[in-house]
Amino acid sequence: MGAAGPVTCAFMADQDIAAAVAAEPRPVRRYGAGLPATATDEVASEVPVAFEYNGISHAVMLATPADLHDFAIGFSLSEGIAQPSQCYGVEVQQGAAGITLAIEVAASAFALLKAHRRTLAGRTGCGICGAEGLDQVLRPLPDLSALPLRIAPAALARACAGLTDVQPLQRRTGAAHGAVWCGPDGAIACAREDIGRHNALDKLIGALMRNGFETRAGFALVTSRASVEMVQKSAAAGIAVLAAVSAPTALAVQVAENCGQTLIGFARGGSFSVYTHGGRIAG
Repeated sequence: MGAAGPVTCAFMADQDIAAAVAAEPRPVRRYGAGLPATATDEVASEVPVAFEYNGISHAVMLATPADLHDFAIGFSLSEGIAQPSQCYGVEVQQGAAGITLAIEVAASAFALLKAHRRTLAGRTGCGICGAEGLDQVLRPLPDLSALPLRIAPAALARACAGLTDVQPLQRRTGAAHGAVWCGPDGAIACAREDIGRHNALDKLIGALMRNGFETRAGFALVTSRASVEMVQKSAAAGIAVLAAVSAPTALAVQVAENCGQTLIGFARGGSFSVYTHGGRIAG
């Protein structure tokens, strides 16, 4: 997982820039009290992003065209394709139909990828569309049960209170999910946004890896439900505590229980529900 490193990620300026390139102005007629008015809205960009490993196409996701290097590294790790140390380079190729992330990976990672080929019809709402077998849905995860992290309820409240400030794309368009990384005290150290919740989490994971964060020393908070894919992606990155502002699914709870992850749902202000491994919550 990430090595010990900086305690903050330069996300504020970066995310403001990302929001600017990921939103497009569009004319709109607004109605209030039955009367129309002409205005301009900013809408979130949504483009096909293809993942290509050593020249071989693997997956196409619909995503926000920002933080793409983070996306490449995070997706590669969270999908079990390659560790960050096995990713030798990422080239962002802009085409007429979308964007290609040309990722060069180690021969050993590429061999495993070819042995477990999986074709994804990229969608913002589903992270396992196109899986070729059940073993690709519930894949092996690291055992997180021994990680000694402890988090106070006040830390979760602090993280929730800071969400709005680190979501410029959501503020501008109302159409983006966010994923943030917090220290044990709840201070937000890194944030990423995307129209897809899985994509936002992948971008966050990639940012953590590229900035040298120790993923065992804090927790992640996502502005969505906690699906099994969110659990699997975060657990694959060594994140022992995942909090979501909405509900978890039954399968997500089962997988979190099995891999030793603390799963929190309905994290809103000072209230939340702990579904698994509650010993990490102090008090």
